[in-house]
Amino acid sequence: MAYKISDECISCGTCAGLCPNSAITEGDTQYNINPDECMGCGACAENCPVGAIKEE
Repeated sequence: MAYKISDECISCGTCAGLCPNSAITEGDTQYNINPDECMGCGACAENCPVGAIKEE
C-alpha cells in the first residue's frame, strides 16, 4: 500500500532521504510521494518527525 504526505508536512526532507525507491520529491509547499514508485515499506512514515505520512 502506498503512503501519502498530508498538509502537516514541514518540508524537513527526512522522508526523502530514507526512501529506498526515491519515490519522494520536494514540491512547492511540501514533499510528495509518487504512488507508482512507493513500495509501501513505511520507512518514511516511521521517521517523520510530525507524523505527516499515512497509508492511503
